[in-house]
Amino acid sequence: MDIEIQRHVIHCLSAFLDSVSADKLHHPLLKASVADIIAALVWILQSNKGSILSMAANVTVKLGGLLPKSILQVDALDLINPLSSLLSTNQTEVAISCAAALNLILTNISMKSAKEVWDILEKTESVSQVIGNLRSFSECVKSFEYFQQMALLLSTILWWWSPSRYSAWSDAKLMKDLNDLIKQDVCHKVAVLKLYSAVALCGNGAKKLLEGGEALSEQMVQCMDNSHPYSVRIEAFKLAQCLTINEQKCLQLMNLSCQPIIKAIISGMSDWSSHSRKVTKDQMSLLVEACRLALISRWAGEHHIYFWKQKIDKILLDLLLEKFHNDSYEDSISLEEQIVIAKEGLSANYLLSLRSYVWDILGWLAIHCGEDFNPETEFHLNILIACACLTFVEAIQRWHKIYENDIAGTFRSESATRAVLMMIYSPCKYIASKSRFILSEILKPKGLEYLNILLRFLDNLSSGNFAIPDKLQIIIYLMGFICYSGLEEYEVWIIKQKGVKTLFAFMRWCLSNHFQVERLNFAPHLHNMFHENICCSGSREWEGNDILLLYSLLGLAELIKHSGCVGNDLDRIAGKNTLDHIEAELVIKLQDICNNNCTPGVQWFATYVLSYFGFYGFPSNLMKRIGKAINDKDSADLQFILTSGECFSVHGVVVAIQCPSLLPPEKLLPSEISDNSSVTGSMEVTKDFQKDIRLSAHVDRQAFAMLLEYIYLGYLQAGEELVEKLRTLAKCCNLRPLLRMLCRKPPKWGATFPSPDLSAALGPSGQRFSDLILEAKETKLLDWTCGVCSLSMPHMHVHKVVLSASCDYLRALFRSGMQESTSQVIKVSISWEAMVKLVDYFYSGNLPKPPLGCIWNNMSSEEKIDEVQPYVELFWLSEFWIMEDVQEACSDVIVSCLDSARQLAIKILQIAANLSLWNLAEVAAAYMAPLYRQLCDSGELETLDEVLAEMVRVASVRFSQMGGDQFQLI
Repeated sequence: MDIEIQRHVIHCLSAFLDSVSADKLHHPLLKASVADIIAALVWILQSNKGSILSMAANVTVKLGGLLPKSILQVDALDLINPLSSLLSTNQTEVAISCAAALNLILTNISMKSAKEVWDILEKTESVSQVIGNLRSFSECVKSFEYFQQMALLLSTILWWWSPSRYSAWSDAKLMKDLNDLIKQDVCHKVAVLKLYSAVALCGNGAKKLLEGGEALSEQMVQCMDNSHPYSVRIEAFKLAQCLTINEQKCLQLMNLSCQPIIKAIISGMSDWSSHSRKVTKDQMSLLVEACRLALISRWAGEHHIYFWKQKIDKILLDLLLEKFHNDSYEDSISLEEQIVIAKEGLSANYLLSLRSYVWDILGWLAIHCGEDFNPETEFHLNILIACACLTFVEAIQRWHKIYENDIAGTFRSESATRAVLMMIYSPCKYIASKSRFILSEILKPKGLEYLNILLRFLDNLSSGNFAIPDKLQIIIYLMGFICYSGLEEYEVWIIKQKGVKTLFAFMRWCLSNHFQVERLNFAPHLHNMFHENICCSGSREWEGNDILLLYSLLGLAELIKHSGCVGNDLDRIAGKNTLDHIEAELVIKLQDICNNNCTPGVQWFATYVLSYFGFYGFPSNLMKRIGKAINDKDSADLQFILTSGECFSVHGVVVAIQCPSLLPPEKLLPSEISDNSSVTGSMEVTKDFQKDIRLSAHVDRQAFAMLLEYIYLGYLQAGEELVEKLRTLAKCCNLRPLLRMLCRKPPKWGATFPSPDLSAALGPSGQRFSDLILEAKETKLLDWTCGVCSLSMPHMHVHKVVLSASCDYLRALFRSGMQESTSQVIKVSISWEAMVKLVDYFYSGNLPKPPLGCIWNNMSSEEKIDEVQPYVELFWLSEFWIMEDVQEACSDVIVSCLDSARQLAIKILQIAANLSLWNLAEVAAAYMAPLYRQLCDSGELETLDEVLAEMVRVASVRFSQMGGDQFQLI
């Protein structure tokens, strides 16, 4: 405790660390001394002797900056507590050194210790303390170093520990102060940009930043400008990547600053080339970050227009070929000469680390390109296409040699192969035709030989003739086969060799073996710390882990389309013996894909292939339920009347949401309707129906019946002759997704898969068809009012047809003839919050989930119970109303909430017992079992009655008998 001895120790430690040279970092004496050095520093820092704290903190910084990561990780955990505790000190120099030392330790700590470290940071309230220090920076005179070290420390904590992010992005003053600071000196910009990036790792934090509008985006773009140091520009590009982590956020940012961001990307990808072809380390870092941001091209949008305006093809070519920048070529040179230029350029191996980015950007630009696009300079794009095609052919030709000797080269060949596939199937006529022509020319010497290798590989894999090979080889060979399928001169050979059957078998193999591949698994250039550390972001990738299925469906559709194979012609391409399998097995599997939780891309191409079998539309579980009402004439409230007098009875709410163009606007008088619609003729009110709608004489009876089938089921089945009539009807009714399917237009890459949702019926468009009121029990809601009626109890205006289709109990009730069957109000013994979720399920097919991630983690226990209780109520009601899907969904939500907040179990146990939900009570008791002794000691078990307390005790005994395996209890 003697301060002089402590000061002497500090001087000795400092001198010892100064004497350690780089070649002595792994010396046994140093390794043996580290534990004692750290123990001494911990003791001195905890003694909190003001006069030597600064010295001790500085030595800790020196230690953290000197020791190798492997040595530092062993004992450095002991320093976290004292350093965290000193962040609140009034001694500025001590706080700065402690923040710097703590940042060094946290940056180098093993993630195996992440939980232990977070417990320390939480106990010492480090996050709130650092945020408080940053907030005080704008209020009092503190040095720039103080702000920088606090900001960098907070960035590190936010980066690695997602629970810390809520405190930052929800602090309005901190966000405002950072916005003010980034506008000031350059010295603040790097720290602020790093902090913004860490905040944006949380989906809610990114949303909060984007809500700042153009102010943030303008500052970010300014920081990308070449007038700033490389460090500032690199951090600005990283921030932009965090803010464009998914399509929704990307488009939101593009709406704010599309053109300036694209200009900044182009500048970042090209500034280095203006003087010398040699690239410095800083320039390479900037190039990588600019290329990573350019991957926003994977989403369609206005930014593609600006990429082409900024001559992105020339920029990509400069990154690909070393000599191309300084050489001038004539646009009229032959294809053979272009291929020679591409070969020579690729052989130089220039900027190899950027090639995968180049191929990916090229592929995305091609797949999202407009049909009538023509490049400003064809030569640049043609050379790019030739380079990609050459790399693709080399990947097929030399697979084993590449894989064994050049793994990085193999990864690059995957990106090039993918780019070729996307160019061949590009909606742009120029890119697609040019890519097919160039690839065909390059393949000419041995194209059929390579194709035979690919076909045999896929056949053997599907039949199980050899062990599953490397996933990267599977994906490259599959993409290669799909590329060949798009080349006219090879299609006939593929068909004769039963290539369609090969794709069927491969798809069956993938589905039966649950063999899934995500591109991140074999595309190292897409790996970055952002994707690994994001939270509160629930977006679905268009391709996801189903890319094998996606590419198979793409190739399948291409072969069928160019063979003219529909219906009876199918045996010509697949072989007579496989026809039954196609019609029975494949169609069922494709419909299952549409109904299940597959990625949107696979769902789109599944429906596209189904169109060649006469199925048009978008099957879904929701419409499968609603489709039960198509023959329920008793509850119909509208009639469509053909000129022949034949009537179709329908449910107005279903038609109003699924096909509003069929219903004449209410504001029009009947005499005006015939002039405004080519489908409906006139409308009148009759005794039995709310409305009779007379159809135009142009409407074909069979086509209209099929259209109603689509409206109720989400899809229809029709032959080619009827499809012609349906196209006209779909066009008049403005059913664009159906029209696109009827015309057999390939899906647009990245397009949202149509997901039927009747939720709009709860709004103005469906209220006029409402024939029932659901009334909840008393609620905590104050000043509740209805915009439709004068009832004071919380209620919702709903539709019997939707409820009947979704719940067998309610359907039986409405048909029972009892008093409730004719009542306009049904009282439901659940809270308003629970009833809203139930109705949401009826109309959308999905049960809403409670908040997740940061918002959930920062709720109090009472707030969490308020969120979970409606699901317990629905669990009870679904048992009574026989809704197994709802009960299962509620159970999943409740268990998920208990997993993340075990302290809720005692309250859920009580609620479940009050509702006689003993199975659910057992689940809650199982979560309490590991805490039984603590609950006894704290007296919490005394709040339970004897039955429930005994239930917890029994669960605890079983938990012990099973060796502490809680999941066996559940």
